[in-house]
Amino acid sequence: MPNVHSLKSGLTLITDYIDTVETVSVGMWNKVGARNEHESVNGVAHLLEHMAFKGTKTRSALDIAKEVEMVGGAVNAYTSREVTAYYMKVLKEDIGLSIDIISDILQNSTFDSKELDRERGVILQEIGMYQDTPDDVVFDKWQEVAYPDQPMGRSILGKSEIIKTISRDQVEGFMKSFYRPDKMVFSVSGNFHEEQVLEFVEKNFDKLPNGQDNHSPKSIYKGGEFRQEKDLEQVNIILGFEGVDFYSDLYYPTAVYSTVLGSGMSSRLFQEIREKRGLVYSVSSYTSSFSDSGIFGVYAGTGQKEVKELMPVLCDQLNICAKNFTSEELQRAKAQFKASLLMGQESTSRRCRSNASKYLMHKRIIPHEEIISEIDMVQLEDLERARKNILKSNITLSSIGPVQYLENLENIKNRISFD
Repeated sequence: MPNVHSLKSGLTLITDYIDTVETVSVGMWNKVGARNEHESVNGVAHLLEHMAFKGTKTRSALDIAKEVEMVGGAVNAYTSREVTAYYMKVLKEDIGLSIDIISDILQNSTFDSKELDRERGVILQEIGMYQDTPDDVVFDKWQEVAYPDQPMGRSILGKSEIIKTISRDQVEGFMKSFYRPDKMVFSVSGNFHEEQVLEFVEKNFDKLPNGQDNHSPKSIYKGGEFRQEKDLEQVNIILGFEGVDFYSDLYYPTAVYSTVLGSGMSSRLFQEIREKRGLVYSVSSYTSSFSDSGIFGVYAGTGQKEVKELMPVLCDQLNICAKNFTSEELQRAKAQFKASLLMGQESTSRRCRSNASKYLMHKRIIPHEEIISEIDMVQLEDLERARKNILKSNITLSSIGPVQYLENLENIKNRISFD
């Protein structure tokens, strides 16, 4: 079981020792993301994450890259709606360097104006690449319609016209306003000396920002439709609903229900819609939770003419009472879920991320034995409760491609029943 240390600075340190590996993964997870942005600077959280690697008071962007690659390490970062993370993986003897670099970029970044101009260009290219990928756009548009006019519904990348105008002061200001030790977790997983890590972290993270801005409007799921006619080979569709937050008693039943319905080649959607009817190339269901809301959706990529037959079949599958699922399906879904969890324990990177993410959301590390126990307790009746809870919410429909044969939203609503 990992150890949790509360440091004098207010920072939480998690140490997870694994003696069977030669590497160590370290990283800082911040409970700050796109949902904390004001609309006028949408995309600044992601831009800040990019800028963190572009130079400090003592290291240039090239210096950072050279130092990491000189020891064969890997460094990366990501921004989500609720979390921003900066992390590295190195050989165990280089743990000091990894802690030093992450502490440096989070406390001494200079946000050089020339680097900022270049990085704006990189993100504009990223936005352009994303806009050329319809199966990415359809997800962002679904989120936008599901959570209209609020941070939870806005793009993490931001809009091009806003990215072009975000200033150095706004990037630095976002860090100073929102980053603070009591919303941060530094996570370490792998082969290391615990006392040494405690000393390194205490010594290096002594100048963290101490922002006091708590801007994070409550997420209000509403639902609706986005439909775009576009000359593509496929229609990309997401039919979705409100899901559950991290703390719901339906969290695990919803995850298992989604697995039975649309995860893998043995799932109901794959077998009925692809294997039996040949209506799609890909179809799957997914669930994602936030601190105060969640989403559940079904994605399908289908042909222009096949879409007319697809929607009735898809709705029929959603309408099937989960009590009619077989015990074999239930056990298979549980096995998938547990295998994914336990296989992740063999990766220092996944353990590092998992420990930090759990602590940020629950203020404790949930043992995998507890998660497995929760999964084992899920019964078919629980799946039915999860299904009804999902389908009672408003529908959100997002579609891009040759959509002229896609039913209108009102007809689809009339097909959905959770009785």
